[in-house]
Amino acid sequence: MSALASLRETSTPGVAVEFASRRVSAATVEFRGGSPVVAAHATESLPDGALTPSLTATNVHDRATVVAALDRIFDRIGMHPRRVGLVVPDPVARVSLVRFEKVPARTSDLDQLVRWQARKTAPFPIEEAQVSYVAGLQAPDGQEFIVSAARRAVIEEYEQLCAEAGAHAGIVDLATFNVINAVLASPAPPSADWLLVNVAADYASIAIVRGSHLIFFRNRVAETDGTLADLVHQTAMYYEDRIKGGGFGRVVVSGAGAREDIEQVRRSLEERLTTRVVGVDARSTAASASPSLLDSLAPLVGLLLRDREAA
Repeated sequence: MSALASLRETSTPGVAVEFASRRVSAATVEFRGGSPVVAAHATESLPDGALTPSLTATNVHDRATVVAALDRIFDRIGMHPRRVGLVVPDPVARVSLVRFEKVPARTSDLDQLVRWQARKTAPFPIEEAQVSYVAGLQAPDGQEFIVSAARRAVIEEYEQLCAEAGAHAGIVDLATFNVINAVLASPAPPSADWLLVNVAADYASIAIVRGSHLIFFRNRVAETDGTLADLVHQTAMYYEDRIKGGGFGRVVVSGAGAREDIEQVRRSLEERLTTRVVGVDARSTAASASPSLLDSLAPLVGLLLRDREAA
């Protein structure tokens, strides 16, 4: 497994922090007998309006409240780390898949080519963007890349929250990318095509992954017309008609949204796709952890295990 297109990246730290519109979470992972387990985790709720994920607008509206919540989380996990991995909501970035028939030999030339492609879909000047990419599927007609573009000022908002709590954000990455990493870190990761639906309080993301390669990604904000189940059904039709997929070997529903909402999505997908829908099987969580805990910790777990799995 390899990590996806982090918005900022160095080596993986020992503590992961996730910001979402209604909560702040953190977790640490330890290895016991060669197996990873979550050693500590904590979540603090946020009041409405304190943090609102957005691609183009200000995200943090009550900095003092969010930083105080992060301070309390560090108290609860028993440490105030100087360095953390940071998980941010999917809507803060525009994710696209681009394919190049020929890939430039020089990294600087590839960087320019990727930014030129990102310019076409970014709703802000590319000069203001933090653009990251990673190689995806190698196809007969070229090499695919997964590209993430976010406004640099938005990413800095989240980094500053950590800084005010005394922690440097060494990695900044998207929530659903790290749910994918958590699934790939399970004891039996999917080898065929699989579908992930990640449900948050105010958005949902749909990903199709071929083994460990992302081949489709779409984010949907909560107020969008149409149901999530309808969108997943449209995605499944697109997969069959345009991607020429041979069927999903696994369908995963995850997220930290309301449990009743996630269960409703799970039942609806089982009816529409006529296949069993499962949760995240993250091997880094304790055996006694509940399914809802596995789902809510998945982005943190995925970030903390990504470098180890890549090795």
